[in-house]
Amino acid sequence: MGKEHPPPRLEKASSSQEELPPFPDPEISSITLEGKPSARVHYTYYPASTSTPSHPNPFAQTLTVFLNGLILPRSSWEASMKIFLEKRIQLQLPYPALLSYDRYGQGDSDADPDDKEPPPGHGHDIMSAVHCLRQFLLQIWKEHLEISNPTKFPSLILVCNSIGCALARLFAHEYPGTVSGLLFLDSIMSNSDFISVWPDPDAPDFDLHTLPSGVSEKDVRDTRTIYKRVFHPSVPNKENLSRRNLATLLPSPSSPKLEAKGGSGPYLTVVGHDWEEFAEQSFRGELRTPKVLTMTYQNPAWQRYNEGLRGITDEDKAIGPLVAVGCGHFIQRDGPGFVSDEMVSLLDRVVNRVEQLRERDGECV
Repeated sequence: MGKEHPPPRLEKASSSQEELPPFPDPEISSITLEGKPSARVHYTYYPASTSTPSHPNPFAQTLTVFLNGLILPRSSWEASMKIFLEKRIQLQLPYPALLSYDRYGQGDSDADPDDKEPPPGHGHDIMSAVHCLRQFLLQIWKEHLEISNPTKFPSLILVCNSIGCALARLFAHEYPGTVSGLLFLDSIMSNSDFISVWPDPDAPDFDLHTLPSGVSEKDVRDTRTIYKRVFHPSVPNKENLSRRNLATLLPSPSSPKLEAKGGSGPYLTVVGHDWEEFAEQSFRGELRTPKVLTMTYQNPAWQRYNEGLRGITDEDKAIGPLVAVGCGHFIQRDGPGFVSDEMVSLLDRVVNRVEQLRERDGECV
């Protein structure tokens, strides 16, 4: 009966696990970068799906790179990567190589041997991280892909969280034509000191009566004090990645304008956190920020920044800001399935050169 009425290809894939290609084995390893032989950068690499004459892989020249924030290491992307690969394999669809890594001083990687001071501190800035990423990708591409795909550099898809989004913007600007797609997951507000978003009780025009109901002047002062201590760009971190010049490098969310291969802008998806979930997490955690303050001041400021990010590419290449429903700031932790789905959408747009505007919300899974 099966021979008389063969099922469609995708149905066949879902009904017979034996016919599916195996799940790729990740390469979990480390590498030393040229010029820094004493320090190892640790990474996780999944190879691209096999390309055959009958089923060529349109992503054979593509490398999807995951860029961490300051807090969570590369392991935070593992669930999203696995969900993405499982779905592609189940549907017998091609997929690109996937690469996550820990920057110097982060996760499993060694400290940057060129740091000017020991951690926690300001040993190097984000432009140093940009140049190290370039060298890292050159070596990874040469080692893994250049034999069968002898292009000088891959087409990059950058999936980023928090300060990783700033890193991606600076990388794409520093090396135009290399990045074809960007997925921003709750980007850092690069031009913010993280204090000015809150009312200033010491400002001449401060009016106590404009505060939300139930919020005292003390609540505002306490919030500003905590954010200054934890988030101000002058605060050092264990990675030794200084943020002191970040606002100078990226003073606006909508510039500099980025350029993909061919001169047009890269495809971009901007995602923001769920306002309610973020406010709840900020209240429950160490910050103890009153939810009404987050909802009244910080969330709207972040939304405006996310809207501005659309300006870094062509209007018809940008989507968002979407809302990752149920997710706080660490969207890859709270919603790996959501991240996987948005990766699929972005890859489809890149490979099909789709020009569209889409406004929708996503749900964290």
